[in-house]
Amino acid sequence: MFLIIDSGSTKSDWVLLDDENNQTLFTTMGFNPYFHNEKTIIDAILENEGLKKCANKVVTVYFYGAGCSSPELNLIVENAFRKVFTEADIFVGHDLTACAYSTYQGKPSISCIIGTGSNSCFFDGDKVSEVIPALGYILGDEGSGSYFGKQLLSSFLYKKLPKNVEEDFIKEFKLNKDIIVENVYMKPNANVYLASFMKFISKHAQEDFFKTMVYEGMKKFIEIHVCCYKNYKYTDVHFIGSLAFIFKNELQKAADELDVKIGQIIQKPIGGLVNYHLNHLYLVKR
Repeated sequence: MFLIIDSGSTKSDWVLLDDENNQTLFTTMGFNPYFHNEKTIIDAILENEGLKKCANKVVTVYFYGAGCSSPELNLIVENAFRKVFTEADIFVGHDLTACAYSTYQGKPSISCIIGTGSNSCFFDGDKVSEVIPALGYILGDEGSGSYFGKQLLSSFLYKKLPKNVEEDFIKEFKLNKDIIVENVYMKPNANVYLASFMKFISKHAQEDFFKTMVYEGMKKFIEIHVCCYKNYKYTDVHFIGSLAFIFKNELQKAADELDVKIGQIIQKPIGGLVNYHLNHLYLVKR
């Protein structure tokens, strides 16, 4: 048996494959070594009875996660997984690699993540490369859930929301400045907290206020993270992530304005990631 995992900062999608490539799906919280230590990761895995039950039968784990961008950070995840999947060889890679693999259609392309955070890469079929670094939810993450969550909260505190939206926001969340500041500046996982407000934005997606906000955020993402690549106008640009999927109209509008050709828009990359492993990579089975 082996596992393939795609993890954002909010949620992880798992696929367990047996020797006949039958698939079993699992879901856990997202693991990001910037925010989560070994114990947190181990505890979250063991809370899933299905994963706990099969742990000693797994021989190979392929984990692709947000924040897994250096050997030091990857080691946090790797050490945690080794303590759960004690018989397995562990591979830890970046979520951008999963993004590139899951959208690959046999020719070079630009692949983008727009979910809790945001990022992009170029994949030539062999090597995944970046031009612009991801700066995280404080300095970057343009067009992401955390990016729009910040805009929503600041608009609320600055009293810039449309009246009907403001009233619904107060009714639903019962928040004030002190509570918001505590969650953003004092508690862990502020990026996930900010992104959690995308459900509210989606609820009011037809409001001109949010249509403009999302369109401008998507346009800014493309300007920074797509237009940085050579020949971007002549290269298919793929997108994965819940926000790219939900707000595909705003994303398409921004892409059209910047003369960018969108290829695929996929909500969850795990299916494409599994197919890439089965068709293009040698899976280690013992």
